[in-house]
Amino acid sequence: MTINMINFGLTWTDPEGVHRASAVAYDAASGERQKQRLEDAGCTDVELVEVRPGQLPQSKA
Repeated sequence: MTINMINFGLTWTDPEGVHRASAVAYDAASGERQKQRLEDAGCTDVELVEVRPGQLPQSKA
């Protein structure tokens, strides 16, 4: 049985309007938890995006 690890990163806009992207990769469950933390902190446009191993997401702007 093969297990495929899927990596996710986050992009968001912080409360000051600055576009950000995560500097680490997450598994799906950890990414969802971090997404919720960002939303609770007042961030908007929070997206969980799939990334390849060794790559990180780019901020929107």
